[in-house]
Amino acid sequence: MNFLIIGDIYSKSGRDVLEKRLPNIIEDENIDFIIANGENISHGKGINKSHYDFLKNLGVDVITSGNHIFKVKETLEFIKETKDLLRPINMYSELPGNGSIVINKNGLNIRVTNIMGNSFMEHSNKAYEIIDNLIQKDSSDIHIIDFHAEASAEKIAFAWNYDGKITALVGTHTHVPTADERILPKGTAFITDIGMTGPINSIIGANPDEVVFKDRTGLPTKFKPSENPGRINAVVINVENKKAISIKRLSTM
Repeated sequence: MNFLIIGDIYSKSGRDVLEKRLPNIIEDENIDFIIANGENISHGKGINKSHYDFLKNLGVDVITSGNHIFKVKETLEFIKETKDLLRPINMYSELPGNGSIVINKNGLNIRVTNIMGNSFMEHSNKAYEIIDNLIQKDSSDIHIIDFHAEASAEKIAFAWNYDGKITALVGTHTHVPTADERILPKGTAFITDIGMTGPINSIIGANPDEVVFKDRTGLPTKFKPSENPGRINAVVINVENKKAISIKRLSTM
């Protein structure tokens, strides 16, 4: 099976390039299963119901997220009915939504888990404890984790800890792609950060003018999503006999 995992989709530029290019990617890469991080898809922060439907209509199987998942208030309601829109599993348990899901496709039980880092992020429960308990009870054939975290070292350490216990761990959140995609020694596919699917000429998605102004002056500034043309950043992971065989970066306009 070929898995396409799409990095943080940012606002209209991200949606536009995805709508334009995704059908060709699916055909060219012979994609069987799509995971996309949608936490920035609605005006740069959060995901509304319309944009959830947009991704599902494009063929996305599971939508992951991160610290911005509930920035749009309506998400607190519709996430209760959309089991394939994940919020980080280690957020407060009182919050609605799933942190992990198992989907049967091509005769295989595929688990996708979304978790958030503990370093330099909003408060969340301990990532290791949550995943330890989940893996102990899990009987899925394939397990892919979207680790939404700020610190590169935290993502790398987490991947090494679960090397051989999960199929793949991909990092999201920083919006900057890393060039360290690889199969770890015990067989887990890994990349520190997939990068952003959104406007190229931007500062991690935002219009540069406002970001530079805040950086130079320190004054409170509302960032606006850049409307410049977008680029898709993603990875394609090939899984054979329930094991990751390869991982490659994909970057296209």
